[in-house]
Amino acid sequence: MTLGTVSIILVYAAFIQWVWGWQSVVSLWSSAGWGSAAIALVLLLGTYVLRTWRIYDYFPAETGGHFGTLLRLVQVHNLLNIMLPFRTGEASFPLLMKREFGLGVARGTAALFVMRLFDLHALLAAAGTGLALQTGKLWAWALWLAFLILPAIAFALRGQAFRLAAKVLPDKAKKLLDEVEAGLPLDAKAFARAWGATLINWFTKIAVLAWVLGLLGGLSTAASFGGALGGELSSVLPVHAPAGVGTYPAGITAGAIAFGAGTAGLPLAELGQAAVNTHLLVIISSLVGTALSLLVARPTRDRG
Repeated sequence: MTLGTVSIILVYAAFIQWVWGWQSVVSLWSSAGWGSAAIALVLLLGTYVLRTWRIYDYFPAETGGHFGTLLRLVQVHNLLNIMLPFRTGEASFPLLMKREFGLGVARGTAALFVMRLFDLHALLAAAGTGLALQTGKLWAWALWLAFLILPAIAFALRGQAFRLAAKVLPDKAKKLLDEVEAGLPLDAKAFARAWGATLINWFTKIAVLAWVLGLLGGLSTAASFGGALGGELSSVLPVHAPAGVGTYPAGITAGAIAFGAGTAGLPLAELGQAAVNTHLLVIISSLVGTALSLLVARPTRDRG
């Protein structure tokens, strides 16, 4: 798998060189300002810290006093998700939590599933902000607000929903249902913290990526947010290539075009180069975050 990943990355790099030339692609930052690149990188690194805090708060008994170790775990998990195809890196989370903190694999998997539902909702809500801003209509903001509060409504009605599902589903599926319920936050306060951290994390990330796309590609607000959504959806859904090469920039391009970006000539070429640069920024932030997390991690307590 490692050899295949490296081969795909090398072919992708050669393709970019053939189409535009890496000097032309990277030079976009010269006109935009390398200071902007540094700010974007710092903000993306901040989202990793917030993501770690969400898990730290989710499992206080297991992770208490070991934030640095958890930060390393989250960064390794994130890097594996980026580098491995078809979301196979997700399997590392419950296994790493078991090894480092003694958390049961079933509970870790259930909690990851719930957090991924949070992530998908927040990702769509963050991207919807750009569409609402572009539309500027009251009905658009009303629809966005209704979508934004869906998780709170679902959590309030979780008891009735699980009881109904238990009646409808076959007996073999009830064990899975119990695991999903165990992966939910313990109470309303825990839910509010997890939900709030998720929204802040994804709104920040989508806003940063949209800002970078607008800066490098000259896109409108809606097209920038659409491009950011497209890129992140390509990595969240089980269709991305190793390291996201090809699929992440293609997702950005498709999302931006769907939200009004130009589809031919120079605008499309500029969008393609901006998409490649944004993808590189995401990869670099993950690598830098992983390297920094190794400096702050410390051994977990002995679990015998």
